[in-house]
Amino acid sequence: MEEYCFQNMQYLMKKPNGFNPKKKYPILLFLHGAGTRGNDISKLYDNPFFEIIEAHQNLPFVIIAPLCSENTWFDVFERLQLLVEEIEALPFADCNRIYIMGASMGGYATWQLAMSMPERFAAIVPICGGGMYWNAARLVNVPVWAFHGAKDTTVLLEESVKMVDAVNHSKGKAKLTVYPENSHDAWSDTYRNPEVFDWLLKQKKEHDIQCCDKYNNSKKYG
Repeated sequence: MEEYCFQNMQYLMKKPNGFNPKKKYPILLFLHGAGTRGNDISKLYDNPFFEIIEAHQNLPFVIIAPLCSENTWFDVFERLQLLVEEIEALPFADCNRIYIMGASMGGYATWQLAMSMPERFAAIVPICGGGMYWNAARLVNVPVWAFHGAKDTTVLLEESVKMVDAVNHSKGKAKLTVYPENSHDAWSDTYRNPEVFDWLLKQKKEHDIQCCDKYNNSKKYG
């Protein structure tokens, strides 16, 4: 893995075997949870994500994993958005196949980043997260596969249920996998599952339906 810094945001980049800078690659943006916060990039190396995905053979993604140096991703959200734009400008980035995967605090950021920049992403995988489900119509063009543990007491299952239901109610394409015996750790089983990465690779950016904001009447919605 290689270490970089952009707008004072440190991040790791993991390239696939046989990487050729003249080719185009799908990009997977990984957003860690609260336990990896800080200024020490070495903590990101120890995140379960990187340990578990080593078992997968020849994942074709360029994986980019920023480090949250503040209390939450929302404290650095503008920089996170700028990083997405920086990723799009990489000469080897396939801009029709940029994906987000995030767990817990990173799951919340996955939902919000996709709703803030829906035109940028081909699909997202939010794990034990949640979000502003009233705004989920912005994800009408972004396929979602969410994951959650049924026994999670840190982030309740209903957080994912509300988001997935709201996307589908808006005629989007979202599905939810619930691990019946898992508590907050819904990520390990998700990272281990090759079907998740296969599903991502099948998704390409297709924004055929106009994205809309529903609740823009201040007299009714504040």
